[in-house]
Amino acid sequence: MTIPAAWAFRAGLLATVTAIMAGIWWLLQVLGLPMSFSPSGIAEWFNSQGKLGPLLLMLLMMLAVVVGPIPTLPVTAAAGLAFGLLPGVLLTIIGAMTGAMIAFTLARLLGRDALRARLPTNPLFGIQGSQRLLFLTVLVTRLVPIFSFALVSYAAGVTAITTGRFALGTVVGMLPMTLVFAGLGRAFELHPLLSITAAVVILSVMTLLPWYLSRRRHSRLARWLHLDDEPPGE
Repeated sequence: MTIPAAWAFRAGLLATVTAIMAGIWWLLQVLGLPMSFSPSGIAEWFNSQGKLGPLLLMLLMMLAVVVGPIPTLPVTAAAGLAFGLLPGVLLTIIGAMTGAMIAFTLARLLGRDALRARLPTNPLFGIQGSQRLLFLTVLVTRLVPIFSFALVSYAAGVTAITTGRFALGTVVGMLPMTLVFAGLGRAFELHPLLSITAAVVILSVMTLLPWYLSRRRHSRLARWLHLDDEPPGE
């Protein structure tokens, strides 16, 4: 595929996804989606839609993950209220995973090549990026509900992580909190100080660890993460 054809394909894909997300939002609005986003209100709305309720839940989760500003935790809690714990969790995971894969694929097609060219030896973005480190990064950020599901999906798309490892890290990481929120039937509030502290600690580790490992490629941790192999051509 030539460069102009490749960019035409990417532009077409972006336009298609944008149109689909806009169509989903329009449909939800026409059907009366509550704007308060309280778990009880959304659950009542799901139930009022009859057989369409489960489909609307998955579409709403997909939209929340791809577009971003829509909060996913109240929707997860509403899923548990409306459909029960296990069906609610399953529907939530299907919708969230579909949205995550769309966001991941968009980021991969639009930004991966540019970052790989600029950072060829970086353990996150380079050609030989550490799959273990990347998998753990996705897993940890999915486990902590203060990180934007959409932002993590787009960020992962431009790294060297494989699609399979991203999908596995997302499913395993989101499952505990999905079970908790769907089981509670409400969005419990994390303490603001705890949330900020956790975010700062995790972001600091994820930022400084690649820098440290790039300078200690033969350390025990680097060897476990498969960072001690020399890049091709060296």
